Amino acid sequence: MPLTPISLPQATVLLDTQFLSAEAATSLLAELSDTIAWRHEPIKIFGKEVMQPRLTAWYGDPGARYAYSGLALEPLPFTPALQQLREQVEAAANTRFNSVLLNLYRTGQDSMGWHADDEPELGPEPVIASISLGATRRFRMRPRHPDRLRHDSVALDLNSGSLLLMRGTTQQHWLHAIPKTARPTTPRLNLTFRLVTTA
Repeated sequence: MPLTPISLPQATVLLDTQFLSAEAATSLLAELSDTIAWRHEPIKIFGKEVMQPRLTAWYGDPGARYAYSGLALEPLPFTPALQQLREQVEAAANTRFNSVLLNLYRTGQDSMGWHADDEPELGPEPVIASISLGATRRFRMRPRHPDRLRHDSVALDLNSGSLLLMRGTTQQHWLHAIPKTARPTTPRLNLTFRLVTTA
């Protein structure tokens, strides 16, 4: 399927719900769950140190360092599976990526708070390509400055094998999150490919 635009003001968001086949997504989820060097680390939120409500990992080309919420990440080298997926995503997005942040949501209580991917090393208009594997979770977006951009929040149910692409001024005007859910759910693995500036 081609990438389908999601109509949002001052944002470029596209979605392909069948980027990977069900078989490919299931196989990739099993391989990455077992082989990725997962980390569970504290982050700083409003000056307070808390444990991240999910497992994370950072892979990339040499020099693709990344920092957020008080964490400074040095990249591990791309595994063969990550490299193959990177090439697929680059072709679909028509964009080069040199790194990927992986988040493993073990249960419905694992989550991601409201934020924008606007760290300086991503540049002013970053391209973020997000692959979802495993359980379907709700991805929410809301205006970053509701007094200036009057628009309702948006909810997208991201299924296994889907590709969500955010580019242009999306990170300047919108926040996004993966909220907790009380519904019983199996694990979800999310990969967000990025291009970070290197020294």
